[in-house]
Amino acid sequence: MKKAIYSFALAMGLLVGATSTVSAEEGKLPSAGVNIRDQASLQRGAKLFFNYCVGCHSLKYVRYSRMAEDLGLSEGEVMKNLNFTGAKFGDPVVSHMPEEAAQQYFGKAPPDLSLEVRTKEEGADWVFGYLNSFYVDPSRPVGWNNTVFPNASMPNPLWELQGVQTAVKKEGSDEVEKLELSQPGKLTPAQYQQATRDLTAFLEYASEPAALQRQRYGIWVLLFLAGFTFLAYLLKKEYWKDVH
Repeated sequence: MKKAIYSFALAMGLLVGATSTVSAEEGKLPSAGVNIRDQASLQRGAKLFFNYCVGCHSLKYVRYSRMAEDLGLSEGEVMKNLNFTGAKFGDPVVSHMPEEAAQQYFGKAPPDLSLEVRTKEEGADWVFGYLNSFYVDPSRPVGWNNTVFPNASMPNPLWELQGVQTAVKKEGSDEVEKLELSQPGKLTPAQYQQATRDLTAFLEYASEPAALQRQRYGIWVLLFLAGFTFLAYLLKKEYWKDVH
């Protein structure tokens, strides 16, 4: 019986590990603290992406139909509120910006963001930190810079929400010591952090939409294995009870 209890405890431990979010390690980047199982957060993040990001960036590995299913949205809601390009419901998410225009304004096409979270070593923490680290820099062609990704060629797409941050540099150095909010935006700092957390959660979902289904199935698989282990132990005890 002790072995059966141990096996069940082990299976439940794996279950908890499989469904927990990844925490950030100690470092310069803040913890994003995203949870892709929070459907409301994903919906808010999708709204932000399609209002502020899809003008330049695509999600070519995500289809509107799949996104609707995973985020608990109807076809009508997606096509009315999130589809601004006239794409069909089964089409992938493609940017509004023609490639020629991107070459003209940015020198190259803005990257597809389908795998943005997965390509970064720090994952969601990098994206979250990046979205919170823009500051005005007149020396840059676009007028903005970023402490997480220095000399980024992208302006802050969420500046109206966040406001304008300015850099405070170390004395006698060009190194940025901290960022200060010099002009408030539409959101308070706490509200803006939540908004960027929602957007980061949506991008993490977009990097692997199957993760939601895998986690749902994984729970039942682990419960089945735990139950099967218990029954197998009882069967073993029955077979060997007369063996001395």
